[in-house]
Amino acid sequence: MPIITGIAVYFIVWWLLLFTVLPLGVKGQHESGDIVPGTEPGAPQKSRMRLKIIQTSVLAAIVWLIIFCIITFNLVDWNNIPFIPNFVPDEI
Repeated sequence: MPIITGIAVYFIVWWLLLFTVLPLGVKGQHESGDIVPGTEPGAPQKSRMRLKIIQTSVLAAIVWLIIFCIITFNLVDWNNIPFIPNFVPDEI
């Protein structure tokens, strides 16, 4: 896998996982009863973004490593995927 492709795949995986990690462990203001005037009651009390960015980076590195191994060692071939049709005619 070329380095630019690897960076692009890592960025896409990181961005997707960020939206997966964001709601984990968030407690809303309405749950704690401490609602700041002028804010949405469902807004998080503490967002802990630094922790979420670190968690996302580590998780994205693990997922990227799995994707890298699948691509590099050719663990999944196009012929192994049953729902992809064969567009090459048998008789050429």
